[in-house]
Amino acid sequence: MSKEEEVAARISKDQDRGWAWVVLVATVIVQGLTLGFPSCTGVFFKDLQHDFQASNSQTSWFPSIMTAVLHAGGLGSCFSFQAGVTVLGYYFIRRRALANALASTGVSIGLTLWPLFSQYMLDEMGWRNTFLIFGGVLLNCCVCGAVMRPVVPVQLPAPSSKPYPEQPPEGAYLSNGNTVHHEKELPRPRCAACIQTLQKYLAFDVFCKNKGYQIYTIGVSWMVMGFVLPLIYLVPYAIFNGVPERKAALLISIIGFINIFMRPMAGLLSGLNVFTGRRIYLFSLAVLLNGLSNLICAISADYTVLVFYCLVYSVSMSVIGALLFQVLMDVVEMDRFSSALGLFTILESVTILIGPPLAGLLVDITGHYSYVFYASTFFMVTSALFMGLSFCTMKANNKLKETHKLLSPEVPSRGKYMEVPTEQGPKRNDPPAVIYITSI
Repeated sequence: MSKEEEVAARISKDQDRGWAWVVLVATVIVQGLTLGFPSCTGVFFKDLQHDFQASNSQTSWFPSIMTAVLHAGGLGSCFSFQAGVTVLGYYFIRRRALANALASTGVSIGLTLWPLFSQYMLDEMGWRNTFLIFGGVLLNCCVCGAVMRPVVPVQLPAPSSKPYPEQPPEGAYLSNGNTVHHEKELPRPRCAACIQTLQKYLAFDVFCKNKGYQIYTIGVSWMVMGFVLPLIYLVPYAIFNGVPERKAALLISIIGFINIFMRPMAGLLSGLNVFTGRRIYLFSLAVLLNGLSNLICAISADYTVLVFYCLVYSVSMSVIGALLFQVLMDVVEMDRFSSALGLFTILESVTILIGPPLAGLLVDITGHYSYVFYASTFFMVTSALFMGLSFCTMKANNKLKETHKLLSPEVPSRGKYMEVPTEQGPKRNDPPAVIYITSI
């Protein structure tokens, strides 16, 4: 077997097969524990509000801070969640869309189990002891992290011939025998080093140069301001309108149960060739439908209507969850994905932090939870229109530039000065210049 065949065999062994599926299972569990857990905070909303004698706006800081820190940083769920998403992109190449969709089913499983488990533990032990038990459950992320081994870097075979001349050894120099050389390290400015580090790990250079990443990051950051509101306020909204607590907690589980089956289907659908390069439009359509579905919940608080709302809401939510990181992988090169994901989640966390408290303030002012769902509709619909229209415009401009380059030859612009010799004088044969090298 040649060296090239050995390299190909090693790549096929590590990616899209073998240990990659073990990493996928670990990522499913991690996302179920980390992203699924904040979804059950609505179950504790009324108890926390009663125990601390807090308003809706004050109580909503609890889920918003938890989710914001999860996305922006921290030593717990953030490390587990972001590591799982990043390593999955290295282990899967051909089946990346399917792998991301299957990984996002972990969130669906968490959405299904966490609310039921939370309501049972809350009735039996109270919210304080329940949180202690949750801490032990979340420690299973350590086990999942142990199996996420980094992909072995491929060592390409060294070329047999040397196409370039051999470089002189480091430190070589020319001298006339009279020059004294002193090696001195130039001090590196701290400010420049800090900026370079930020550019490396937070992808500010990608954000400034990559138009697609810029649009997608801003659009998703605006979207999540309304996307998290139904998951936090659906249970309090149902309880406020006379639905029993156990039946209200079941609404979140219905959303999660449907997501378990819909997210893999959304991943398979987005992996078709017809959607290659067009996943952002499918994502924008799902965001638009998700925002419009919130109007169903605002119309009536009858339990049957709420169940129907959960069915419609979960379908669009499945597509959003399956494509959220896949679209990011489409607009950013994989070698910069980890740093691009870092900036992406930090900007996300800012809007996640302020969204629920603002919605809680809206409830305190109006006295009605239905305005929360109107606000969610506004954020989702405007975000979908922004992303969809912006990518359409960007694609049209790129096509127009390519067409212009093909059709119009390069001609000097009007009014541009060009020096043209009018008369050729006799050629002069100047003597060659003599250069004396004294020192380098």
